[in-house]
Amino acid sequence: MTSNQPYLLRAFYEWIVDNDLTPYLVVDATMPGTIVPQEHVRDGQIVLNVSPSACVKLNLSNADVSFEARFGGVARQLVVPTNAVLAIYAKENGAGTVFTPEESIPQEEKGEGVSKTSSTPKPDKKGPPNLTVVK
Repeated sequence: MTSNQPYLLRAFYEWIVDNDLTPYLVVDATMPGTIVPQEHVRDGQIVLNVSPSACVKLNLSNADVSFEARFGGVARQLVVPTNAVLAIYAKENGAGTVFTPEESIPQEEKGEGVSKTSSTPKPDKKGPPNLTVVK
């Protein structure tokens, strides 16, 4: 089966926007194919505002997230492979989800087409609160 991450990413994005909140993506900027402004990358990660007011031509495909955004007044084209997205959350309250890389999940935990979700968020000093871990 294909990864459920792009589907969950689109669903969380829509849910956050529908609730008039600001969706942010946490991205692993070291993943191959990731095109982000390197001057804003910290500890291999970048947090991107993907709200409709902050970016244009947003495309949440199964392969990647692409859009145009301004950094320091300069328009940039960004491309983030779906598997480089570590989390999506609402800026205002931290509601969202953290994605666990599929290749790090042991085979016996994967199950047959079943998405496992932990309802108890794991504390993370870098991440926002109220996140659900999706494997």
